[in-house]
Amino acid sequence: MTATTPIAAPAPDAPILLRSDSDGVATLTLNRPAARNALSVALMTALQAAIADVAADDSVKAVILAANGPAFCAGHDLKEVRANPGRENYEALFRQCSDLMLSIVRLPKPVIARVHAMATAAGCQLVATCDLAVAAEGARFATPGVNIGLFCSTPMVALSRNVGRKQAMEMLLTGRPIEAAEALAFGLVNRVVSAADLDASVRQIAEGLVAKSPLTLAIGKEAFYRQLDMPLADAYAYASTVMTTNMMARDAEEGIDAFLQKRPPEWTGR
Repeated sequence: MTATTPIAAPAPDAPILLRSDSDGVATLTLNRPAARNALSVALMTALQAAIADVAADDSVKAVILAANGPAFCAGHDLKEVRANPGRENYEALFRQCSDLMLSIVRLPKPVIARVHAMATAAGCQLVATCDLAVAAEGARFATPGVNIGLFCSTPMVALSRNVGRKQAMEMLLTGRPIEAAEALAFGLVNRVVSAADLDASVRQIAEGLVAKSPLTLAIGKEAFYRQLDMPLADAYAYASTVMTTNMMARDAEEGIDAFLQKRPPEWTGR
């Protein structure tokens, strides 16, 4: 993977989103390096379409979300935003962004954010929305909208579901960038590694996911997000139903039998 390599400017006809597949893992790479991978309408449209394609592709078991250039993602494209003023345009923009984030959560395959550099505003939201995140030591994270008079309200949704309230409010109210180590302490990322080890660390996680039953991962991911906002008793009742359904699957029978027989499981996805 070459996503750690800064690119000064892409070719005029270069795609704004790249996809490469290898051994059951699809890597989606944001490719607007000159714009610090700001989420233009076109880039959000391309990313959502790619997620839909991945969802329908049975050969893909896990997804890596990466980026080219000096930043992971700078959030919304403010030049584009100011060029298209008006309530209807703003509503459409933030609805599209929210739909994109929901499509990542609803994708029945785990998504790993590979964060090599700065992730701000909706870029930080993108990291928080992914199921897992690995950051290079030099990466930083911020929700700095307050500094330009535009509170990061939609990034707040994902951020507040990943980190503690006091930590989320500090990021949102001050706009202060936090270092990768602090993001790890906050719970925003899973691991912090050297830039040289970033690809290997992300790939290790992805390969581990590919080895699991895709059906089980899909069941578990959906259940995780659905139960989060339920009252405790409702969450247990829902989870019990999910586990019962999961136990009826062929992959659960195979997995348990393989464990008892001390052999590798053979997943069927059923």
